[in-house]
Amino acid sequence: MLYNPARRESSLDPALAWSALLLAAIGLVMVYSASIAMAEAERFTGFRPSYFLVRHAMYLAVGLAFAVAIFRVPLWLWQRAAPWLFMLGTTFLVALLIPGIGREVNGARRWMPLGFATFQPSEVMKLFVVLYAADYTVRKAAFMDDVRKGFLPMFAVMTFIAALLLREPDFGALVVVTTIAMAILFLGGLNWRLFAGLAVLLSGAFAALIVSSPYRLQRILGFMDPWSDAYGKGYQLSHSLIAFGRGELFGVGLGASVEKLFYLPEAHTDFLLAVIAEELGFAGVFVVIMLFLFLVHRAFAVGRQAASLERYYAALVAQGIGVWLGTQAFINMGVNMGLLPTKGLTLPLLSFGGTGIVVACMAIGILMRVDWENRYLMRGKA
Repeated sequence: MLYNPARRESSLDPALAWSALLLAAIGLVMVYSASIAMAEAERFTGFRPSYFLVRHAMYLAVGLAFAVAIFRVPLWLWQRAAPWLFMLGTTFLVALLIPGIGREVNGARRWMPLGFATFQPSEVMKLFVVLYAADYTVRKAAFMDDVRKGFLPMFAVMTFIAALLLREPDFGALVVVTTIAMAILFLGGLNWRLFAGLAVLLSGAFAALIVSSPYRLQRILGFMDPWSDAYGKGYQLSHSLIAFGRGELFGVGLGASVEKLFYLPEAHTDFLLAVIAEELGFAGVFVVIMLFLFLVHRAFAVGRQAASLERYYAALVAQGIGVWLGTQAFINMGVNMGLLPTKGLTLPLLSFGGTGIVVACMAIGILMRVDWENRYLMRGKA
C-alpha cells in the first residue's frame, strides 16, 4: 500500500515497526520456554533456568540500540559505504578459515570467539550483500542486458563468496545470500532470459553439491523419509513433526512442551517453530507466518514507494531486506514442517543467536529509514 499523506501524517510506519517488535517479543517468550530445561541441566549455563532468556534479552537490547542508531544514517551514506562493507564482510569470511581465529563446532567453522560472545560473519554478510548488490545494480543499470559488463563481475564476486561459505561449510547461508543477490539483480532489471538461465545453472550446481557431499545427501534422504531412520538421520525432523502433531489447533499450553525436554535438538534455535507449534498450536504458527508475510509485504511496499520517488538504491535495499527475511523464514519454516531438507538457518527475529538477532534488527532499522525518507519527500521537505 502506497503512502497517502492525506491519511497518514506519521513520520514512521507503525505497522512495520509493530510487526517486527511483535516477532521479537514472541521470540523472547518462546526462546525462554524452549531453553529452560536445557539451561537448568547444562553446566556451562550455571544450572540457571533463565540463562538463555537473559542472553537473548541482551542481544535484543543491543540489536534495538543498533537499529535506533542506524535509523539515523541516511541511505546515501550506506550506498557510498556498501563496497567497503562488502570487502569487510569478505575479510571476515576469509579470517574465519584461519586456524586459531575461527571456532569449529560440530565440524563447521562459522564462529569467531569474542570472549563474552561469538560472532558469525555469514549473518553480517547477508546484510552487506543486500547493500552491495543494490549499489552494484544501480551503478550498472545501463548494462543489465550485457552479460560481460553487467552480469559477469557480480557473478565472479558471488562465486568467491560462495566458495568461502562452502569452506565453513554453511550451505544454508549460501542459499540465502545467493537468493538475495539474484533477486536484487532481477528487480534491478537483469535480462529475464539471463536470469532464467542462471536459475537453471544454480539449481544444477546446488544438486551437484548435494550429491557430491555424503553429509548433505544423508540430510536429503532423511528429509524424504524421516521415519525410516527415526533414531538416526531422521531424528530431528521426526521429533519436529511430533511437536507439530501434538500441538493440534491451539497447542498444549505455553511451557508445556514435551519435545523441548531433550528430545528435539536445537529447540531454541533452528527448531523454535516446532516448540511454538506444540505449545501454541496451529494458531500460534499462523500468527507467526502472518507477521512475516506482513513484514515482507511492507518491505516491498516501501521499496515500490521509493522507486516511484526515483530512489532506486533505497528501493532495492528495502526489497532486498524483504527477500532476505522472507527467504530465511520460509526455509526455516519449511525445515520445521518437513517440507525442506534440514538446514542450519534460524528464524529471523525469533530464534536464539546473538549475531543473527542483532543483524536482523539492523536490517529493520535500515528499512525504517527508507520508509522515513520516503515520507519526508512525500511531505515536500526535500
